[in-house]
Amino acid sequence: MEIRFADIELLRYKVPAFETLSLRDKLYTYHLAQASLYGRDILWDQNGKYNLQIRYLLENILQYSTVSHDSVQWQAFMTYLRQVWFANGIHHHYSTDKFQPSFTRQWLTEAWEAVPADRRDARLTEKDVARLTDIITNPDIMPKRVCQKGDDLLKGSACNYYDESITQKEAEEYYAAQKSTAANPDRPVMYGMNSRLERDKDGKLRENTYCMDGLYGSKIHLIVNELETARTYAQTQLQKKNIDLLLEFYRTGSLEKFDEYTISWVGETEGSIDFVNGFTEVYGDPLGLKASWEGYVNILDREATQRTEIISNNAQWFEDNSPVDERFKRKDCRGVTARVVQAAMLGGDLYPSSAIGINLPNSNWIRAVHGSKSVTIGNLTEAYSKAARESGFREEFIPDKDIRHIINMYGDKCDDLHTDLHECLGHGSGQILPGVDADALGVYASTIEEARADLFGLYYIADARMYELGLTPTPDAWKANYYTYMMNGIMTQLVRINPGCDIEEAHMRNRALIGNWCLHNGNAMQLVKENGKTVLRISDYDALRKQVAQLLAEIQRIKSTGDAAAARDIVETYGVRIDPGLHAEMLQRYKTLDLAPYKGFINPVYTLVRDNDGNITDVAVDYTETYDEQMLRYGRDY
Repeated sequence: MEIRFADIELLRYKVPAFETLSLRDKLYTYHLAQASLYGRDILWDQNGKYNLQIRYLLENILQYSTVSHDSVQWQAFMTYLRQVWFANGIHHHYSTDKFQPSFTRQWLTEAWEAVPADRRDARLTEKDVARLTDIITNPDIMPKRVCQKGDDLLKGSACNYYDESITQKEAEEYYAAQKSTAANPDRPVMYGMNSRLERDKDGKLRENTYCMDGLYGSKIHLIVNELETARTYAQTQLQKKNIDLLLEFYRTGSLEKFDEYTISWVGETEGSIDFVNGFTEVYGDPLGLKASWEGYVNILDREATQRTEIISNNAQWFEDNSPVDERFKRKDCRGVTARVVQAAMLGGDLYPSSAIGINLPNSNWIRAVHGSKSVTIGNLTEAYSKAARESGFREEFIPDKDIRHIINMYGDKCDDLHTDLHECLGHGSGQILPGVDADALGVYASTIEEARADLFGLYYIADARMYELGLTPTPDAWKANYYTYMMNGIMTQLVRINPGCDIEEAHMRNRALIGNWCLHNGNAMQLVKENGKTVLRISDYDALRKQVAQLLAEIQRIKSTGDAAAARDIVETYGVRIDPGLHAEMLQRYKTLDLAPYKGFINPVYTLVRDNDGNITDVAVDYTETYDEQMLRYGRDY
């Protein structure tokens, strides 16, 4: 652990593969890493209209205010600032609830007034500061970044993808009209992905597109500069082509060009260094259309990739033997590329909190026709596992010594394997029936998709084929993954939710949906009381796997047919509401362990090393920069 505040613990990840690279490959990684950082402000702005100004205000106070740093109020301020840094804005990165500071409005005003006039940020006026102070301290202003319930999800959401005057109905009709006139409806672009929907002076809706001559053009210019430099060090000709296509997308904002880039990117599998840079995931938009900016760079872990290659080489077997309806199976699993990698840089919506596995592209038709790339980020999973060891968590929530022994022996390996299956095959499996709108499931689409991939992983990690392929260490090792997954979905993930609240984040809804559906639709597992504590007991693992198969078939049916009503019913019934008694118990028991439910990462620092003549001789990597130092440097340099 490097630093702990509120409900967050910061970790470091090492990049040992970087040290083995040639100078050329180090420079390729370095400039891709720089490009992964320059889009930071785009994400902050997407997350909320006032986020950037609030960051300017808070960092200005941190660096120059003369108020006492020994007071309780100052410590509360530092906790709040670190939370805002971590979430890339004033709303929690997972719950999307607005942070409630422990300092007072009066103290914040005094702290700002204690900044010398010649040190005050020129981007802030006194009127700005008054408005920002009100936003920070008034809990009723912009309370949710992403609203998942209500008559108008846009009106209840503080995210900045839509003009405040635009209603959900208007936005949905606007994009429905675009789809209705598509030149090739069977191969649709991702409408609205890289734009902010605004209203012009005549009241008509128009898209303000993120591109070099459009929205955030100055930041995109900086990204482009680094990508152009990176291109000169690319490992393959196809990498150069991919960068050229991405540059053209950034210049024009064309979604057709983005699809062209994506298809080419999927086909590049020879290089050992890869990256993502752009508008990617739609979890931050309540309508599931607009994508947040993210960037990351990874380096291939050749030894660990052997297991994912085994999985991807058998992709058609997994698809053919899936328990879903034959109509929904892919007949030709093309281009399934799976790797274990080491993250070299995290940026945008992947920083400081990052996924541990990624499968792209998100376009359904490109997946079906051209395939996908999946990665399991091994150095991040290793950092998580290291932090979890000897925490007391397993002893508290898994009193059965026999199952705890299996988890201690095989849990980490099986969790990594489940991630591989989720990313490598789960997201790439199945097909949508012809004529079904890819956005038919609306606000429930992300939860259904994550449940589909998780269920695919759960079903197959228990298959004898996995042991035959040498992927699971024993025929029963999969039980470790089943137990920890179900316990987390039903019980322990609740420690991330505030009392009285529902589950709102898509991944958490997915896990709750799977766990609670299996709990209430069979007799394979039960919640029981032992010594006054609630414990999960799985009495029949084989029966539980049959339930997983049944649920996977239904979730795939919902996805393939675009059954929005069934999606709503199953998510709302099993994935949203929380038993208040169980919730209170989980919170109390977790509190006694003094653990942080959320974790994130501090990035390494890469520095060009030059000789006396100014020639670059190496790229040094350093892991000692503190969280506060890194955040202030990013605010200054990127």
